[in-house]
Amino acid sequence: MKKVNFLYLRSQLPLLLLVFLLTFSTTIYSQDEPAVTATPAEDAAPPAKVPGDASGDVAAGESLFKANCAACHKLDKKAVGPPLRGISDKESRDWLHKWITNSQSLISAGDASAVKIFEEYNKMPMPPFPALSEGDIDNILAYLDQPKSAPAGEVTPDTAATQPAASSGGGVSNGLVLGALVLIFVLLVIMLFLVYGTLKRIAVAKGIDVTPEEREKHTPIWKAFIHNQFLVLVVSVFFILAATYFAFGYLMQVGVDQGYQPVQPIHYSHKIHAGDNGIDCNFCHSSARKSQTSGIPSLNVCMNCHKNISEVAEETATPEYSKEFYDGEIAKLYKAVGWDVDNQEYTGKTEPVKWVRIHNLPDFVYFNHSQHVTVAGIACQTCHGEIENMEVVEQFAPLTMGWCINCHRETNVNLESNEYYAKIHEELSKKYGVEKLTIAELGGLECGKCHY
Repeated sequence: MKKVNFLYLRSQLPLLLLVFLLTFSTTIYSQDEPAVTATPAEDAAPPAKVPGDASGDVAAGESLFKANCAACHKLDKKAVGPPLRGISDKESRDWLHKWITNSQSLISAGDASAVKIFEEYNKMPMPPFPALSEGDIDNILAYLDQPKSAPAGEVTPDTAATQPAASSGGGVSNGLVLGALVLIFVLLVIMLFLVYGTLKRIAVAKGIDVTPEEREKHTPIWKAFIHNQFLVLVVSVFFILAATYFAFGYLMQVGVDQGYQPVQPIHYSHKIHAGDNGIDCNFCHSSARKSQTSGIPSLNVCMNCHKNISEVAEETATPEYSKEFYDGEIAKLYKAVGWDVDNQEYTGKTEPVKWVRIHNLPDFVYFNHSQHVTVAGIACQTCHGEIENMEVVEQFAPLTMGWCINCHRETNVNLESNEYYAKIHEELSKKYGVEKLTIAELGGLECGKCHY
């Protein structure tokens, strides 16, 4: 009796069709939407006009404002002084020239506007700027008269007309195409079962055997393995050695937190502060130079700068962290210290910040930051990694005993401006017959140095 070939085709063909469907639909979804191109109206749009009765160089004014005014003033929010955007609409340009050149002379003369501002802002005297020329002041005022730009992605009445309307019938949606493919797949599966049933009936009518032939029975692998005593012995020894190796490796990692990267209650970006802005580590961690620990900076240190910096620049935002996110973290700082942004004063209501410790040595280990930072001149990055590139700080080094010992064996004593070690270095160099002395040769491997 004849045998039917491709008997298992029925169970394989739907799988092939499903793979084809997923591949085709993935290709559709991976296509990018066409970018919106600028219209001729946008390209030909005239530059924004500067309000006011005098012209000035906006770019030069921005540079002068950032160099002379930004420490105390913001464009749209109160700071040490009042917000300055559109100030020309509130005061005459002649008055503004006199105020910027020497505000105290107007206050002494009893000018009503000058006295009002002086009283409103806690009688904080504004420094005079006699070095600014009339043209410089006009440039600053031209910059301050610029209208506030709309946030990215926001449609304003001026830009709404230039954006092309969304097309509702210009193309077929991905959902419709995927639905059609699913329908085709279902129809193909139904047709396959119908064809299979028809062919089976024809084969039975012609006397063709369509039952699958019985496969030859073999001895199971596990039975063959059990009967081979040598193979059992070899595999057992292998598993015992492997288990010992991995168990030892696991136990050696207990208490090693390399890569530990907790989420802090206030997101602090070392990349922005130490990297982009170049703030020295010791500015915030000042105790690292003179004490055992580097210390947690008080929030007053943060407020030295953030009293006037309540929001980040647009270019600071990243795909992962938006401008709104960073501004929200600064707001958390203000809440913790009790700073009222609107009135520019402390409320007296403070909240503790529960920072999560990252680097934590055992209690039986002694480590002194000042000895390494000040005496030895070790850079922070040696133990903490490229901290200036870390958005979220993590533990860079394992901080194990072996890691510290290797560092003491490989690091030479720094004698530059370090007279403390000069004499002992000279004596020990002769003893060991070397030009440069390592920390280990200086006694850095003695148990009592770190454990006592």
